[in-house]
Amino acid sequence: MKILVVSDTHGQSRELKEVIKKTKPFDYLIHCGDTEGLDDEIRREAGCPCTIVRGNNDFFSDTEMEEVIEFGTCRIFVTHGHHYGVSLGTERIRDEAKDRQCNIAIYGHTHRPVLDRTDPELTVLNPGSLALPRQEGRQPSYLIIDIDRFGEPHFTINYLKRGLMAGRRRF
Repeated sequence: MKILVVSDTHGQSRELKEVIKKTKPFDYLIHCGDTEGLDDEIRREAGCPCTIVRGNNDFFSDTEMEEVIEFGTCRIFVTHGHHYGVSLGTERIRDEAKDRQCNIAIYGHTHRPVLDRTDPELTVLNPGSLALPRQEGRQPSYLIIDIDRFGEPHFTINYLKRGLMAGRRRF
């Protein structure tokens, strides 16, 4: 199973459409919030089941603030992260994910990609931002989760080409 994970598109669809076209086919799309009104367009473009959570800039959205979804042995906690203080650290989101018996926590909000496997019981992910990246090099980023036939997840942080820094890191 192939899952596309994006966040913080902030009402801009050009990069998201590019990523969808580039990564298809995929089986599921997760958006970690701050769509700013593009929920329906994202679902239409993806053409597959989606989980979209509400971010701090999704003022008129009726989507949930948090979701727990399951794929085989992967139990995934999805949130934008602003209610968990992710700009200051991931301790609170880690605790919440573990309280919900999740082995993967995915959040957005910081606009910086993260793939943290330091805890053997919980992988913490942030796809970064497609619209307003804030990490060094400021490359739009997204994640791919591949769940193999044994139910094991594999994670790849990917970057759209902008300037010299482009490509991906696989874990």
